[in-house]
Amino acid sequence: MEFLRPATWQEALAAKAEHPAAVPIAGGTDVMVEINFDHRRPEYLLDLNRVTELQEWETGADTVRLGASVPYTKIMEHLRTELPGLALASHTVASPQIRNRGGVGGNLGTASPAGDAHPALLAGGGQVEAESVRGTRMIPIDDFYLGVKRNALAPDELIRAVHLRRASGPQQFSKVGTRNAMVIAVCAFGIALHPDTRTVRTGIGSAAPTPIRARTAEEFLAAALDEAGLWDSRGPVPPSVARQFADLVAGAANPIDDVRGTASYRRHALGVMARRTLGWTWQEYRGDQRSASCA
Repeated sequence: MEFLRPATWQEALAAKAEHPAAVPIAGGTDVMVEINFDHRRPEYLLDLNRVTELQEWETGADTVRLGASVPYTKIMEHLRTELPGLALASHTVASPQIRNRGGVGGNLGTASPAGDAHPALLAGGGQVEAESVRGTRMIPIDDFYLGVKRNALAPDELIRAVHLRRASGPQQFSKVGTRNAMVIAVCAFGIALHPDTRTVRTGIGSAAPTPIRARTAEEFLAAALDEAGLWDSRGPVPPSVARQFADLVAGAANPIDDVRGTASYRRHALGVMARRTLGWTWQEYRGDQRSASCA
């Protein structure tokens, strides 16, 4: 196994072009596990740790450009307001040591359906900035996941950053695991309210071959809120609407039975998480209105 250590982004792109099968490594929290268990034995490892720009982020008026190697700890500490769903998901990633090393780029590159960042990325909305020596392209997050541990990157492309919408409303993330830390999700769920467009987005993890959105549930909830005038009044969500939303989220999943949980349990858990996270986000949305009226 040969170790490639580019010092700049352009050197990294050149190395990837010359060795398309080279496996990028930054935090190494996924790659090293596969290598240590002999599940993967790449001919080349492409070490990106010297490319410091990958560990930087920029906050604009409407979006956040998050470098592929920004550690989860930094997201928790500095982007809680702009990316609340992703910050909550970052809290659930493994251990403090891994949160100090791992980043969203690694989750995207691995494309595991159980990756903790995926539900928050789908719910928040955004694009993956992929680059090669041929140029740069933006891949919508909805189109990025192609199959189990398969993504939309070309063989010579690297993830440079993720462009995410700044939160315009409350976001939440919930995860079920077999223990409280250092655990792969049995299933996970993210939700984001987008009052500026009067839409709802969701993300489901570890309950289908890829991370997915519950689109029917999103459309139902957004329409129910609109028809009842709740986006403006910020009144309580009727229990019947919350139940229907939860049922539609559970129905969107396509889980399997495995050592971490059964398919039926995953569907049940998703319904519970959907109902609870909807309650939390809507309570926060109503609280914003009460705070504004008191100001």
